[in-house]
Amino acid sequence: MVKKFFICIFLLGLFFQGYTQEKEVKAVIETNFGNMVVKLYNDTPKHRDNFIRLARAGHYDGTLFYRVIQDFVIQGGSSDSRGAMAGRAIGYGESIVIDAEIKQEHYHKKGALAAPRQPDRENFFKESDISQFYIVQGRKYTSVELENLEKRINGPIRKAIQRKYYTPEKKAILDTLRSQKKVKEFREIANKIKEDIAFDWNANTDKLYMTDEKREDYIRLGGSHHLDKEYTVFGEVIEGLEVIDKIAALPTDKNDRPLADVKIKVKILK
Repeated sequence: MVKKFFICIFLLGLFFQGYTQEKEVKAVIETNFGNMVVKLYNDTPKHRDNFIRLARAGHYDGTLFYRVIQDFVIQGGSSDSRGAMAGRAIGYGESIVIDAEIKQEHYHKKGALAAPRQPDRENFFKESDISQFYIVQGRKYTSVELENLEKRINGPIRKAIQRKYYTPEKKAILDTLRSQKKVKEFREIANKIKEDIAFDWNANTDKLYMTDEKREDYIRLGGSHHLDKEYTVFGEVIEGLEVIDKIAALPTDKNDRPLADVKIKVKILK
């Protein structure tokens, strides 16, 4: 009887866990060069909800992918791109922003859906444009390139943290304790230095965050790693990656606008 009771409690817990997990919303970005299905991340709720609101209001319908750079991104959604004459510089939008939701686990692999923004000098908090979006094409990286990138970025950071705690004064103290064979005192100080270095390293937000999954994505799919930690990624393309390539390959003018208009329509899927 007791065993059956605990089994029921366990199953009930699984039910409520599945019930409370928020389902990711999907949307179709239709273009005259093909359609892309995107999923919107739940841990970037401001961007997710704003994208859904604008899509349902018809904001994106008739706008253009107006900035297209091969091996980089395709960008669209600006209200001033709707019906814009050929050759006109567009993409200035409404100058309204939304709070950044930059997550280290969301990165600029191929297909990443993200929000553009003004440069840091005008936008210290990295706030996103409220209506525009871009989708990453990027390029593929080799494992050697990524390893060298990690060394170039993380090496100086790690050395600076080590110098902060393993100072000449601390080194002199440890050398003296070693020569005096005071093992316990030596280990206490040395372990404290190691702990402080590890804590600072783990808390550092400037280092390159490269998991095995991220590394594999940049090698297999490609992307634009230098955009990571700078812009909010709030979704990704799950169907229609080839459409990105079609659009990115289009001839463009001096403003990176395709010579043939790429019209957008967005539908939220239930």
